[in-house]
This record gives sequence, C-alpha cells and structure tokens, in this order.
Amino acid sequence: QVQLVESGGGLVQAGGSLRLSCAASGGAFSSYAMGWFRQAPGKEREFVAAISWRGRSTDYADSVRGRFIIFRDNAKNTVYLQMNSLKPEDTAVYYCAADRQYGRDSQDYDYWGQGTQVTVSS
Repeated sequence: QVQLVESGGGLVQAGGSLRLSCAASGGAFSSYAMGWFRQAPGKEREFVAAISWRGRSTDYADSVRGRFIIFRDNAKNTVYLQMNSLKPEDTAVYYCAADRQYGRDSQDYDYWGQGTQVTVSS
C-alpha cells in the first residue's frame, strides 16, 4: 500500500511559478510510474503529466507542455511538478497518483494523494 502526500500548492499571480511535491511511503516507489492530475471546480479530473518509474519517459497534456516539468527523485521517494508561466486556467486541485503502468488514464492509477490547491490570479 502506497501513501502519497502532496505539498507546495498555493496562491500565485499569472506568469508565476510553483513547484509541487509528492512524497511517497509504504511501497517500492521506484517501481511505480507517477502521474499528476488536476480537477477544477465543476470539471472532471484531467491528466497533467506522467513519468515512468525510472524517469526516462515523460508525457504532458497539451495544455501544459512547455510550461510544466515532471521529474522524480527515487532516492527521496518524491515526484515533483515544476509549474512555470502559470495561467488562471491552471487553477485546480492537483493530485499525484501512482501506478505500475505509465499512462494518462486516471482509472489505471491505484494510489492517490489527498490533493493540493493551486490558485492562479489574473
């Protein structure tokens, strides 16, 4: 059983940056692919970024590609999401998730964190 705890959310002005962290415990972190998802009020949860278990492969939603970077430190059991050039439409609760398989489908992910709020003001 993997436990995930996100941190790093907050309020930032448009054009600013935030770095989210997701600390894992209770499982073999380095054997899991990790993903970031987000959910805005009144909207469905959507894929943001994913990284393979070794970090050699990454994938991004079109809406964040070129602005967000996902990376991981397996020695620290942590995955990060560096968010740059933030826009008001990036406002959402951001969740990290773990799965044995690398992909975009949230239904494939077995373990989820509690989420962290990101608010981008215009």
